[in-house]
Amino acid sequence: MRHYRCTVHNIELGKNYCDECGSREHVESTSDIYYCMECNVPVYEETCPVCRSGCKRIATDLRPVFPKERLLYELLENEPLKYINSSVWNASGNYYLIDGTLRRFNVGRLAKLSDADVDRIRQQLSEYEEQNSNNRFDEYVSRFIECNSSRYDDITQEALSYIQEVSEGYDAKDMFVSFSGGKDSTVTSDLVMRALSNPKILHIFGDTTLEFPKTEEYVKRFKKLHPMTPVLSSRNKEKNFSELCELIGPPSRVMRWCCTIFKTGAINRKLTALFKDKTKILAFYGIRRSESASRSKYERETEGRKISKQNTVSPAIDWLDFDVWLYILKRKIDFNEAYTYGYARVGCFCCPNNSVWSEFLSRIYMPEQYGKWQDFLVDFARKIGKPDAEEYVRSGKWKARQGGNGIAYADNAVVSFTPCVVEENSYNYELLKPITDELYELFKPFGYLDFNMGNARLGEVYVLNRKGVQLLRLQGRKGSTQLRITILDHHIDGAKTFEAAEDKVKCQLTKYQLCMGCRACEGVCRHGAIRIESLPDGGNRYHIDDEKCVRCAECVNHFNSGCYMKKVLAVKRG
Repeated sequence: MRHYRCTVHNIELGKNYCDECGSREHVESTSDIYYCMECNVPVYEETCPVCRSGCKRIATDLRPVFPKERLLYELLENEPLKYINSSVWNASGNYYLIDGTLRRFNVGRLAKLSDADVDRIRQQLSEYEEQNSNNRFDEYVSRFIECNSSRYDDITQEALSYIQEVSEGYDAKDMFVSFSGGKDSTVTSDLVMRALSNPKILHIFGDTTLEFPKTEEYVKRFKKLHPMTPVLSSRNKEKNFSELCELIGPPSRVMRWCCTIFKTGAINRKLTALFKDKTKILAFYGIRRSESASRSKYERETEGRKISKQNTVSPAIDWLDFDVWLYILKRKIDFNEAYTYGYARVGCFCCPNNSVWSEFLSRIYMPEQYGKWQDFLVDFARKIGKPDAEEYVRSGKWKARQGGNGIAYADNAVVSFTPCVVEENSYNYELLKPITDELYELFKPFGYLDFNMGNARLGEVYVLNRKGVQLLRLQGRKGSTQLRITILDHHIDGAKTFEAAEDKVKCQLTKYQLCMGCRACEGVCRHGAIRIESLPDGGNRYHIDDEKCVRCAECVNHFNSGCYMKKVLAVKRG
């Protein structure tokens, strides 16, 4: 059962909202899952609804262990097929629940297995595959569904009613389901189409190009099983993950630039193109609070998350893994086969957030892909000067990497300048790339460009506010790397001092030197004013639509030093 507690007022709550605090900020959520020893399955109630036996609390959440994962567990314990007739589940904290008994599993040791050990286990899985087909998994699933029918009815009816309520006033053409190919978006998709009795709701698949092969297979099956459901893919076709890894280093837990470049930016561009004429959009996401600490404070409904007219809702936000699998198994929905191997979550095969268990599964089931990624990580570790590159990768230290130390491209993050000795609040900059039309685009968030007011021979361009007040003067000829910027009025983007205004200017110059078309700025702009265009020579063109830009300067202030890549490539300098 789900419980809520306010950590500030130390009171138990019947909901995930504290009236004293006025928010969810200090509310913690816990849950109790019980086990019926008579029916030999987990249940949501203290008393089994079927046999009426008293149940013991067993965990905070559970997921089913499919036969393939059960066999793998048995092989790792040197007990092949020992639990073929048992009821097997997985609890958080690396525990397997076998016939009601929790068994601790040492996941850490898997990282130390040799390639020969992994090859042997893969061979054993193949040898026992036929015998493993004769198991009692389906029988326990049926009992699980029967014993938790009330829970299924409660969560399903609530979610369906919520979807119907929040959809009032929207046409089906104003909605979409964010579809990842994972279990949560699979459930959300089914709930939405059931609640609205409409199989034609648009689905958008964020194809990062880094998906598990099983995810790609599942998306193809989904399209065949739902021929009336339009499924569109959003993909950053201009960027290559491997090439970017070579240029700026692999993503880490702190700097998951892959999400920004291959997911957020691409999805935002797709949404802007699809719904540019819409006044309001309703987006359904499969986000759940219990997935991670970062998502625990998410709201069920938010406005303007991707673009300003978008209303984002998460129908199953308070569901447990227990609930998600109960729904999938009860409804007999087709799902991503990767879960049957033991993956708790499916995403990108190279994600730095992948657990030791997930990486071990990839060694077993994706040896070629996994091997190439590990080889790259070792080569990268050597390139940045790690003395023991293999251990650096094997221990997972690459996942904690911060900044661009040892990466040549990080030098572009440096903006060199000297104060002008003849004019106050004027600065001479030595750029790392020549001045082009793109440079001026980056000053549009501050105001309006005037190319006629200044001296054309000196390459003077003025930036004015809405009232025509001169804010900045740029002096620099195209093709030159010499640029002088004079701050005429420090009130740009709310700056209170000339020093603060100068920092904002340097933000845009940093972006000019670093821009590799990552589309992070596109994702930040809720008005669809920013467009990153790929050029035939492999470069990028940064463009801001004057009519759409409202001069909010969010694209300047959202990231460290104005540019997402500045954070990714920040280095400690002596």
